[in-house]
Amino acid sequence: MSRAVTGDAAFSTSWANPKTRQRPRDAGHAAARADTPLLASLAVARLKPTERAGLPDRAFAYVDSKGRRRLPIHDAAHVRNALARFGQVDFEDDAARELARKRLLQAAKRFRIVPIGFITSEIQSAGSERRGRPLPSGFVTMLMTDIEGSTALVRRLGDGYGQLLDEVCVELRKAIDEAGGHEIEARADEFFAVFAAPRPAVDAAIAIQLALRDRVPRDGAEVRVRIGIHSGYPTSTADNYIGLDVNTASRICAVGHGGQIVVSDNTRESVKATSPAGVRFIALGDHRLRGLPDPVPLFQVGAKGLATRFPPLRITART
Repeated sequence: MSRAVTGDAAFSTSWANPKTRQRPRDAGHAAARADTPLLASLAVARLKPTERAGLPDRAFAYVDSKGRRRLPIHDAAHVRNALARFGQVDFEDDAARELARKRLLQAAKRFRIVPIGFITSEIQSAGSERRGRPLPSGFVTMLMTDIEGSTALVRRLGDGYGQLLDEVCVELRKAIDEAGGHEIEARADEFFAVFAAPRPAVDAAIAIQLALRDRVPRDGAEVRVRIGIHSGYPTSTADNYIGLDVNTASRICAVGHGGQIVVSDNTRESVKATSPAGVRFIALGDHRLRGLPDPVPLFQVGAKGLATRFPPLRITART
Protein backbone atom coordinates (compact mmCIF):
# COMPACT_ATOMS: atom_id res chain seq x y z
CA MET A 1 0.00 0.00 0.00
CA SER A 2 1.17 3.51 -0.68
CA ARG A 3 2.89 5.57 1.97
CA ALA A 4 2.18 9.22 2.64
CA VAL A 5 5.04 11.65 2.19
CA THR A 6 5.93 13.34 5.45
CA GLY A 7 8.10 16.25 6.43
CA ASP A 8 7.38 19.97 6.59
CA ALA A 9 4.08 19.56 4.81
CA ALA A 10 2.64 16.21 5.80
CA PHE A 11 2.14 13.99 8.79
CA SER A 12 2.45 10.24 9.19
CA THR A 13 -0.63 8.37 7.99
CA SER A 14 -2.00 4.90 8.38
CA TRP A 15 0.45 3.76 5.75
CA ALA A 16 3.49 4.90 7.73
CA ASN A 17 5.91 2.22 8.91
CA PRO A 18 4.01 0.67 11.84
CA LYS A 19 7.17 -0.54 13.57
CA THR A 20 9.40 2.54 13.38
CA ARG A 21 6.86 5.37 12.91
CA GLN A 22 9.69 7.20 11.17
CA ARG A 23 8.76 10.12 8.96
CA PRO A 24 11.11 10.30 5.97
CA ARG A 25 12.65 13.66 5.13
CA ASP A 26 12.57 15.27 1.74
CA ALA A 27 15.84 16.86 0.69
CA GLY A 28 16.25 20.29 2.17
CA HIS A 29 13.36 19.98 4.64
CA ALA A 30 13.38 18.94 8.27
CA ALA A 31 10.81 16.46 9.55
CA ALA A 32 7.70 18.11 10.94
CA ARG A 33 6.54 17.84 14.50
CA ALA A 34 3.14 16.20 14.89
CA ASP A 35 1.68 19.35 16.41
CA THR A 36 3.00 21.72 13.74
CA PRO A 37 0.44 23.10 11.25
CA LEU A 38 0.77 21.24 7.98
CA LEU A 39 1.19 24.17 5.67
CA ALA A 40 3.31 26.58 7.63
CA SER A 41 5.40 29.01 5.64
CA LEU A 42 7.80 26.91 3.62
CA ALA A 43 11.19 28.10 2.42
CA VAL A 44 10.89 26.98 -1.19
CA ALA A 45 13.52 28.33 -3.55
CA ARG A 46 12.04 30.55 -6.24
CA LEU A 47 12.35 29.07 -9.71
CA LYS A 48 14.85 30.79 -11.94
CA PRO A 49 13.35 32.19 -15.19
CA THR A 50 15.17 29.57 -17.24
CA GLU A 51 13.97 26.76 -14.97
CA ARG A 52 10.39 28.04 -15.06
CA ALA A 53 10.45 28.41 -18.84
CA GLY A 54 11.66 24.85 -19.20
CA LEU A 55 8.64 23.41 -17.40
CA PRO A 56 5.58 22.26 -19.39
CA ASP A 57 2.12 23.70 -18.68
CA ARG A 58 1.14 20.51 -16.88
CA ALA A 59 3.77 21.35 -14.23
CA PHE A 60 1.54 24.21 -13.01
CA ALA A 61 -1.80 23.94 -11.22
CA TYR A 62 -3.13 27.12 -12.82
CA VAL A 63 -2.61 28.52 -16.32
CA ASP A 64 -4.83 31.53 -16.98
CA SER A 65 -6.40 32.61 -20.27
CA LYS A 66 -3.36 34.78 -21.08
CA GLY A 67 -0.99 31.86 -20.62
CA ARG A 68 0.39 33.02 -17.27
CA ARG A 69 1.40 29.99 -15.24
CA ARG A 70 1.08 29.86 -11.47
CA LEU A 71 1.43 27.35 -8.64
CA PRO A 72 4.19 25.04 -9.91
CA ILE A 73 3.58 21.42 -8.92
CA HIS A 74 6.51 19.61 -10.56
CA ASP A 75 8.03 18.34 -7.31
CA ALA A 76 6.94 17.61 -3.74
CA ALA A 77 8.31 20.84 -2.25
CA HIS A 78 6.47 23.02 -4.75
CA VAL A 79 3.25 21.02 -4.31
CA ARG A 80 3.38 21.78 -0.60
CA ASN A 81 4.03 25.43 -1.36
CA ALA A 82 1.12 25.52 -3.81
CA LEU A 83 -1.18 23.99 -1.21
CA ALA A 84 -0.20 26.75 1.21
CA ARG A 85 -0.61 29.56 -1.35
CA PHE A 86 -3.75 28.35 -3.12
CA GLY A 87 -6.06 30.68 -1.20
CA GLN A 88 -3.92 33.70 -2.14
CA VAL A 89 -4.34 33.28 -5.90
CA ASP A 90 -6.83 35.49 -7.76
CA PHE A 91 -8.48 33.05 -10.16
CA GLU A 92 -10.32 34.29 -13.24
CA ASP A 93 -13.52 32.45 -12.35
CA ASP A 94 -14.88 29.55 -10.29
CA ALA A 95 -14.30 27.06 -13.11
CA ALA A 96 -10.61 27.99 -13.28
CA ARG A 97 -10.33 27.72 -9.51
CA GLU A 98 -11.94 24.28 -9.47
CA LEU A 99 -9.69 23.01 -12.26
CA ALA A 100 -6.61 24.27 -10.43
CA ARG A 101 -7.82 22.69 -7.19
CA LYS A 102 -8.24 19.30 -8.88
CA ARG A 103 -4.83 19.48 -10.52
CA LEU A 104 -3.22 20.42 -7.22
CA LEU A 105 -4.88 17.55 -5.37
CA GLN A 106 -3.86 15.14 -8.13
CA ALA A 107 -0.28 16.31 -7.68
CA ALA A 108 -0.57 15.87 -3.91
CA LYS A 109 -1.79 12.33 -4.50
CA ARG A 110 1.09 11.65 -6.89
CA PHE A 111 3.64 12.72 -4.30
CA ARG A 112 1.71 10.98 -1.47
CA ILE A 113 1.11 14.22 0.44
CA VAL A 114 -1.81 14.35 2.87
CA PRO A 115 -3.13 17.93 2.34
CA ILE A 116 -4.18 18.63 5.91
CA GLY A 117 -3.54 22.36 5.80
CA PHE A 118 -5.34 22.63 2.48
CA ILE A 119 -8.35 21.03 4.16
CA THR A 120 -8.27 23.75 6.79
CA SER A 121 -8.33 26.55 4.23
CA GLU A 122 -11.06 24.92 2.16
CA ILE A 123 -13.28 23.61 4.94
CA GLN A 124 -15.72 26.54 4.95
CA SER A 125 -16.79 26.16 1.33
CA ALA A 126 -16.33 22.41 1.10
CA GLY A 127 -18.22 21.70 4.30
CA SER A 128 -21.26 23.67 3.12
CA GLU A 129 -21.93 21.30 0.23
CA ARG A 130 -25.01 19.15 0.57
CA ARG A 131 -26.56 16.24 -1.30
CA GLY A 132 -27.44 17.18 -4.86
CA ARG A 133 -24.22 19.16 -5.34
CA PRO A 134 -21.03 17.77 -6.86
CA LEU A 135 -19.36 15.17 -4.68
CA PRO A 136 -15.99 16.08 -3.14
CA SER A 137 -12.91 14.72 -4.85
CA GLY A 138 -9.25 14.28 -3.99
CA PHE A 139 -8.52 13.76 -0.30
CA VAL A 140 -11.91 12.88 1.21
CA THR A 141 -13.16 11.17 4.36
CA MET A 142 -15.39 8.11 4.13
CA LEU A 143 -17.80 7.09 6.88
CA MET A 144 -19.48 3.69 6.92
CA THR A 145 -21.99 2.27 9.36
CA ASP A 146 -23.42 -1.16 10.01
CA ILE A 147 -26.12 -2.30 12.45
CA GLU A 148 -24.76 -4.78 14.96
CA GLY A 149 -26.77 -7.98 15.29
CA SER A 150 -29.12 -7.15 12.43
CA THR A 151 -30.02 -10.79 11.79
CA ALA A 152 -31.18 -11.22 15.39
CA LEU A 153 -33.18 -8.00 15.13
CA VAL A 154 -34.91 -9.26 11.97
CA ARG A 155 -35.89 -12.48 13.74
CA ARG A 156 -37.13 -10.58 16.76
CA LEU A 157 -39.07 -7.83 14.99
CA GLY A 158 -40.16 -9.55 11.81
CA ASP A 159 -41.86 -7.05 9.50
CA GLY A 160 -41.23 -4.35 12.09
CA TYR A 161 -37.53 -4.40 11.25
CA GLY A 162 -38.22 -2.36 8.12
CA GLN A 163 -39.70 0.45 10.17
CA LEU A 164 -36.82 0.30 12.64
CA LEU A 165 -34.38 0.54 9.73
CA ASP A 166 -36.20 3.60 8.42
CA GLU A 167 -35.98 5.24 11.85
CA VAL A 168 -32.25 4.55 12.06
CA CYS A 169 -31.69 5.97 8.57
CA VAL A 170 -33.47 9.16 9.59
CA GLU A 171 -30.94 9.64 12.39
CA LEU A 172 -28.02 8.80 10.09
CA ARG A 173 -29.14 11.21 7.38
CA LYS A 174 -29.83 13.99 9.87
CA ALA A 175 -26.36 13.78 11.41
CA ILE A 176 -24.60 13.47 8.06
CA ASP A 177 -26.53 16.33 6.47
CA GLU A 178 -25.99 18.66 9.44
CA ALA A 179 -22.24 17.94 9.27
CA GLY A 180 -22.14 18.75 5.55
CA GLY A 181 -21.65 15.17 4.35
CA HIS A 182 -22.91 13.41 1.23
CA GLU A 183 -24.94 10.22 1.36
CA ILE A 184 -23.52 7.78 -1.18
CA GLU A 185 -25.28 4.49 -0.56
CA ALA A 186 -27.81 2.97 1.82
CA ARG A 187 -28.10 -0.79 1.44
CA ALA A 188 -30.11 -2.81 3.94
CA ASP A 189 -28.41 -2.16 7.30
CA GLU A 190 -25.27 -0.52 5.82
CA PHE A 191 -24.73 3.18 5.13
CA PHE A 192 -21.96 4.99 3.25
CA ALA A 193 -21.29 8.76 3.36
CA VAL A 194 -18.41 10.97 2.26
CA PHE A 195 -17.11 14.27 3.62
CA ALA A 196 -14.80 16.88 2.13
CA ALA A 197 -12.94 17.11 5.46
CA PRO A 198 -12.29 14.65 8.31
CA ARG A 199 -13.57 16.55 11.36
CA PRO A 200 -17.17 16.85 10.08
CA ALA A 201 -17.17 13.08 9.52
CA VAL A 202 -16.08 12.48 13.13
CA ASP A 203 -18.69 14.97 14.36
CA ALA A 204 -21.39 13.16 12.37
CA ALA A 205 -20.30 9.81 13.82
CA ILE A 206 -20.47 11.18 17.37
CA ALA A 207 -23.93 12.66 16.70
CA ILE A 208 -25.15 9.33 15.35
CA GLN A 209 -23.98 7.38 18.38
CA LEU A 210 -25.47 9.89 20.81
CA ALA A 211 -28.80 9.95 18.96
CA LEU A 212 -29.06 6.16 18.93
CA ARG A 213 -28.02 6.01 22.58
CA ASP A 214 -30.99 8.21 23.51
CA ARG A 215 -33.42 6.46 21.18
CA VAL A 216 -36.37 4.65 22.79
CA PRO A 217 -35.99 0.93 21.92
CA ARG A 218 -38.67 -0.57 19.67
CA ASP A 219 -40.25 -3.60 21.37
CA GLY A 220 -37.29 -3.63 23.72
CA ALA A 221 -34.84 -4.03 20.82
CA GLU A 222 -31.78 -1.82 21.29
CA VAL A 223 -30.10 -0.68 18.10
CA ARG A 224 -26.31 -0.42 18.14
CA VAL A 225 -24.34 0.80 15.13
CA ARG A 226 -20.66 0.29 14.43
CA ILE A 227 -18.96 3.14 12.56
CA GLY A 228 -15.69 3.13 10.60
CA ILE A 229 -13.98 6.22 9.19
CA HIS A 230 -11.02 6.50 6.83
CA SER A 231 -9.51 9.44 4.93
CA GLY A 232 -7.77 8.93 1.62
CA TYR A 233 -7.83 9.30 -2.15
CA PRO A 234 -10.59 7.07 -3.55
CA THR A 235 -11.43 7.14 -7.23
CA SER A 236 -14.66 9.07 -7.77
CA THR A 237 -17.30 8.17 -10.33
CA ALA A 238 -20.41 10.15 -11.25
CA ASP A 239 -22.19 9.26 -8.02
CA ASN A 240 -19.94 6.93 -6.03
CA TYR A 241 -16.38 6.06 -5.03
CA ILE A 242 -14.25 3.01 -5.71
CA GLY A 243 -10.76 1.82 -4.89
CA LEU A 244 -8.61 0.53 -2.07
CA ASP A 245 -9.43 3.44 0.24
CA VAL A 246 -13.13 2.58 0.04
CA ASN A 247 -12.30 -1.02 0.90
CA THR A 248 -10.22 0.23 3.83
CA ALA A 249 -13.16 2.20 5.22
CA SER A 250 -15.39 -0.85 4.89
CA ARG A 251 -12.89 -3.13 6.66
CA ILE A 252 -12.47 -0.61 9.50
CA CYS A 253 -16.22 -0.47 9.99
CA ALA A 254 -16.46 -4.26 10.06
CA VAL A 255 -14.00 -4.74 12.93
CA GLY A 256 -15.75 -2.41 15.39
CA HIS A 257 -18.62 -2.96 17.82
CA GLY A 258 -22.01 -1.38 18.18
CA GLY A 259 -21.66 2.07 19.74
CA GLN A 260 -17.98 2.30 18.76
CA ILE A 261 -16.30 4.66 16.28
CA VAL A 262 -13.05 3.32 14.79
CA VAL A 263 -10.86 5.49 12.56
CA SER A 264 -7.65 5.12 10.59
CA ASP A 265 -4.45 7.00 11.32
CA ASN A 266 -5.08 9.15 8.24
CA THR A 267 -8.27 10.47 9.80
CA ARG A 268 -6.78 10.85 13.27
CA GLU A 269 -3.78 12.84 12.07
CA SER A 270 -5.93 15.08 9.90
CA VAL A 271 -8.30 15.90 12.77
CA LYS A 272 -5.42 16.47 15.19
CA ALA A 273 -3.81 18.90 12.77
CA THR A 274 -6.93 20.90 11.92
CA SER A 275 -9.58 20.85 14.66
CA PRO A 276 -8.90 18.48 17.56
CA ALA A 277 -11.00 20.21 20.25
CA GLY A 278 -13.50 17.98 22.01
CA VAL A 279 -12.30 14.63 20.70
CA ARG A 280 -9.58 12.21 21.66
CA PHE A 281 -8.19 9.11 20.01
CA ILE A 282 -7.50 5.86 21.84
CA ALA A 283 -4.88 3.67 20.19
CA LEU A 284 -6.16 0.19 19.33
CA GLY A 285 -2.96 -1.13 17.77
CA ASP A 286 -1.83 -1.98 14.24
CA HIS A 287 -3.99 -4.59 12.56
CA ARG A 288 -4.04 -6.59 9.37
CA LEU A 289 -7.44 -6.16 7.77
CA ARG A 290 -8.86 -8.57 5.24
CA GLY A 291 -7.72 -7.85 1.69
CA LEU A 292 -5.29 -5.05 2.62
CA PRO A 293 -1.56 -5.59 2.06
CA ASP A 294 -0.20 -3.70 5.09
CA PRO A 295 -1.15 -3.39 8.78
CA VAL A 296 -3.38 -0.40 9.54
CA PRO A 297 -3.08 1.56 12.82
CA LEU A 298 -6.57 1.94 14.27
CA PHE A 299 -7.98 4.32 16.88
CA GLN A 300 -11.22 4.63 18.83
CA VAL A 301 -12.87 8.04 18.97
CA GLY A 302 -13.57 9.37 22.44
CA ALA A 303 -15.91 12.28 23.20
CA LYS A 304 -18.36 13.37 25.88
CA GLY A 305 -21.28 10.97 26.08
CA LEU A 306 -19.71 8.14 24.09
CA ALA A 307 -19.18 4.68 25.53
CA THR A 308 -15.53 3.92 26.24
CA ARG A 309 -15.34 0.19 27.02
CA PHE A 310 -15.62 -2.35 24.21
CA PRO A 311 -14.40 -5.90 23.59
CA PRO A 312 -11.28 -6.37 21.44
CA LEU A 313 -11.73 -5.56 17.79
CA ARG A 314 -13.36 -8.28 15.69
CA ILE A 315 -10.18 -9.44 14.00
CA THR A 316 -8.01 -12.50 14.45
CA ALA A 317 -4.49 -11.15 13.80
CA ARG A 318 -2.65 -8.21 15.26
CA THR A 319 0.90 -7.04 14.54
